[in-house]
Amino acid sequence: MVQSYLRHGPTQAFGLVCSSSSNSVFDGKLAYVPALEDVLVWDLKKGQMLAMWHDTGHRAEVTCILRSPQKDHFAVGYADGSIRLWSASVGSVITTFNGHKKAVSALAFDQEGTRLASGSQDTDLIVWDIVAEAGLYRLRGHRDQITAIKFIPATNDVPSTSTAFTSVMLLTTSKDTFMKLWNMSTQHCMQTIVAHRSDIWAMDVNIERNIIFTGSGEGEVKAWSINTESISKGLTESDSGEINKIILPIATLPLSSRHRVSQISFHPTQPFLAVQSHDRSVELFRIRTEEEVQKKQLRRKKRAKEKKDKQQSISEKADNEKLEDDEITLVSLFTPHVIVRASKKIRSFDFGVSLKDGLQVMTALSSNCLEVYAVPLPSKSKDPLEASRLYSVELPGHRSDIRTLCLSSDDQLLSSASNDSLKIWNMKTTACIRTMDCNQAICSTFLPGDRHIVVGTKAGELLLYDLASSSLIETVKAHTATVWSLHVRADGQALVTGSADKDVKFWEFENKMATEDSTQSGKLVTLVHLRTLKMTDDILSVRYSPDNKFLAVALLDSTVKVFYQDTLKFFLSLYGHKLPVLGMDISSDSKLIVTCSADKNVKIWGLDFGDCHKSIFAHEESVMQVLFEKDSHYFWTVGKDKMLKYWDGDKFEHIQRLEGHHGEVWALALSHFGKFVVTGSHDKSIRVWEKLDDPLFLEEEREKELEALYENGTVEALNRADLAIGSGVGDGFPESSISAEATSVSKQTGETLMAGERIMDALDLADGERRIFREYEETMSRMTEDDAVKLQPPPRNPVLAAYDLEPEAYVLKVVEKVHSTALHDALLALPFSKVMSLMEYLNIWAQKNWNIILVSRIIFFLLKAHHHQIVANRIMRTSLIPLRKHLRTALQRQKEVIGYNLAALQYLRRRDQTERVAHFFEEESSAEQVRLQISEGKKRKRVNLVS
Repeated sequence: MVQSYLRHGPTQAFGLVCSSSSNSVFDGKLAYVPALEDVLVWDLKKGQMLAMWHDTGHRAEVTCILRSPQKDHFAVGYADGSIRLWSASVGSVITTFNGHKKAVSALAFDQEGTRLASGSQDTDLIVWDIVAEAGLYRLRGHRDQITAIKFIPATNDVPSTSTAFTSVMLLTTSKDTFMKLWNMSTQHCMQTIVAHRSDIWAMDVNIERNIIFTGSGEGEVKAWSINTESISKGLTESDSGEINKIILPIATLPLSSRHRVSQISFHPTQPFLAVQSHDRSVELFRIRTEEEVQKKQLRRKKRAKEKKDKQQSISEKADNEKLEDDEITLVSLFTPHVIVRASKKIRSFDFGVSLKDGLQVMTALSSNCLEVYAVPLPSKSKDPLEASRLYSVELPGHRSDIRTLCLSSDDQLLSSASNDSLKIWNMKTTACIRTMDCNQAICSTFLPGDRHIVVGTKAGELLLYDLASSSLIETVKAHTATVWSLHVRADGQALVTGSADKDVKFWEFENKMATEDSTQSGKLVTLVHLRTLKMTDDILSVRYSPDNKFLAVALLDSTVKVFYQDTLKFFLSLYGHKLPVLGMDISSDSKLIVTCSADKNVKIWGLDFGDCHKSIFAHEESVMQVLFEKDSHYFWTVGKDKMLKYWDGDKFEHIQRLEGHHGEVWALALSHFGKFVVTGSHDKSIRVWEKLDDPLFLEEEREKELEALYENGTVEALNRADLAIGSGVGDGFPESSISAEATSVSKQTGETLMAGERIMDALDLADGERRIFREYEETMSRMTEDDAVKLQPPPRNPVLAAYDLEPEAYVLKVVEKVHSTALHDALLALPFSKVMSLMEYLNIWAQKNWNIILVSRIIFFLLKAHHHQIVANRIMRTSLIPLRKHLRTALQRQKEVIGYNLAALQYLRRRDQTERVAHFFEEESSAEQVRLQISEGKKRKRVNLVS
């Protein structure tokens, strides 16, 4: 009988406030921030997480977040090139767009929120139609990652009744130093500017849409003006014969910092500009009005004139007066206001709502925390203005990598430690219930009773914490170098520590009375040093066997020494690893010891004779930790390759591979009852993997892995747009293939290939059913009436009988189920024979007036994609001619319905306007009429009030 195992699956991920992979969005109350593959919604005032937007099965990191003008919608770009449109109220995906081959780096909505432009590391710019849920076109021209996109709307001086098409422009910047202006109506680049000498990292356009600011990797910010006349007229020639440029340089804006400019933002309502350099500061500039600047210039000149009147001659006065006609410079318009300095490096910032006395600025820090600052408005007092921190969210996560994890004996509490803090988590609610200061933690464990935790540090100290008072009760100078490992003996009476100072030290627990200096009263637990075992090399790991018989010590010389724990007499030496052993564990029955090493291998040894049972190549990078499951020979390993793996130590089989972390996995902890596994990583997240009731068979698991590999290979091959069909070119790029500036949007994924296969299966099934019934009808027509009555009709296909559908209705049902964003790519997967078959069904659907919008979309796409074959194939005429007739009839009917509905809506709008708008007519009164009214007594009466 085939052995089955129980499957493990990801259930919870916590410990993240915000990750540094993407920008964050703030609306004054709620912050929408990236958390690796999820988006978290925080109420910053309360410090509460309100929602987590998680798409099951999707593991790519969030790289870009943007709020739509339709406030409930958010566009989120991911590292795999996909874009998901989320509904904030429901917290679910509305639609998914797949078109980019690499991570999405920039997003922009148009003014109505109906079109979305996305830029990527693959240098392509794609424009998406949100309403139709389809890609409109792909624009190529940049040579490096696109860093910012903005829509430049057409001028508003066109009358509302005009039917003229107003073109919208797209402005993009890239790391290739270029800024490009694209015309969306003609889908081509109108102007390319070499904006900076180095990468352009940030760009924004002011509210009036007439000034552009760009920031470079050299810390330079440049301003550019947009010529609105040229946009409305198009590219025109000047008198000298040169083409008028739309974007013109103005000046450079001086900054206080010379770091890389990573974000530039204009405040949506107030006259402020913020520039974030790639350090801990955001510099705010106040935008003055021209009147303010002119007043200030006049005051300055007046003061200068008064001062120089006493000293200078008349000729010098004349020179000074020439300055009166100065132009208003950029520096005088944008004046430095306040510098917001954060506690750590800033990843991104966003403006909140304007307060009565200032602005709100949210900063998302790369150290896994959020801060909100209040920026005061300009005042007449001469005191320097400073930004003050309003609130921050930092407790629910570590500032640096999680280096060690340990679980309490009842699995209720989890302890995690990093370079700066020790945190205690409730495993049921995943809430952080204690946070204590801790310096450079390396290893940790709960002491018997689960009331105390011991932490080994890089400085060689043992820190003893009390959970009830959440305080450090003792610091023991145990070693002179890093404490790499510590372990409590199975009987709970002693502790062993191993350090880089080549000593193994043994400690026992003792209760002593509290002194006057201590924070607690009564008895305190303390560590008492018993003895020391000197070794020849640095100690990386120590482990007691569960039967209290042996002590295993892993050394820097890649060997493991096993001693009798009571006498410390040498028993075994395990050698075979090429690089040092980083972790080890002994099974519950004390028969097996498993070691993991920096040489990427895991070795299983017998503890009776020290023989190596098996050496397994376990991970693609160093294996950091290994632990046995309780009462079994199954064990878990984690590595720098971001993987968690499950193994059978008796059969030496790889059971399951669990992906989820986005950084090296440093720490591993196992439930004492075998219910779950907890991992901690460089990505600052803690993940829980629970044992499910779902059985797992090894052969099925290997088949799934091979299928996934095959699918990925097929998808990659289909997406190689650089190779001509039949060119026979392997990995090289054909010299002749010069890509067009504007192309269609397509990208094959596993989903689109499966959708194409489902359509093919439906076509095969329907064609077979129609053929059988056609043959039956032909046989009936050749027979006499008496024989025809006796002939039984053929049985219906069980699938069609189950759905109770005709073949053509079943094909339509299958096609309708394909997501609209994946439909075109799914149709591209069909061979031409199936396209011909689908044409027949399109004709039937048009004739029966079924889903005409979908029919039109499919037919136009197929005619465009397979134009050459259809033109060359005469057989297609028989199906295309009736299709044209039926489709035209159906479309005419649709046109009439839409026309009628539009007329009705316009009538309703006019009626609504007339009801809501009141018309006031004032009669012109002459002076004589006014005097007449006053004489008649039509004036305000004076009333005497008596108290």
